[in-house]
Amino acid sequence: MKESTHEENRNRRLVGRSEDRQGHDLHAKRRAQGERPYGFNTRFGDTPGTNPEELLGAAHAGCFTMALSNILAEAGMVAQRLDTKAEVTLDKADGGFAITAVHLTVEAVIPGASAQAFEDAARKAETGCPVSKVLKAKITMDARLKA
Repeated sequence: MKESTHEENRNRRLVGRSEDRQGHDLHAKRRAQGERPYGFNTRFGDTPGTNPEELLGAAHAGCFTMALSNILAEAGMVAQRLDTKAEVTLDKADGGFAITAVHLTVEAVIPGASAQAFEDAARKAETGCPVSKVLKAKITMDARLKA
């Protein structure tokens, strides 16, 4: 295991595109195709595979992206692209390990949207998505509106 404050940062990225409120096209980007090993060596070692933190990150990125898409639609904005990445931090804590933080990064292409309207929608999704509500880790976010 690494000798650092943050034992592991597991990243999961989810890209979403929607034409309208009903038309979500979400794809979790994977490092490899097919079945993925799951175990101690994939979590703390160098064995390729997945782990609980990566799966949690994928779930959080997906939930946040869907919540944001819905909030944008309710405000009359249609995203051409939403690209969300969740970075989950696993730290040593109290003789074991704990997920201590999740950082969401979202980039969006939304024709006609103001930076303030996008930021407001993203903040609402940050606290409103069901996965954010269930997590007790510190959750932070960066939101960038792209032209």
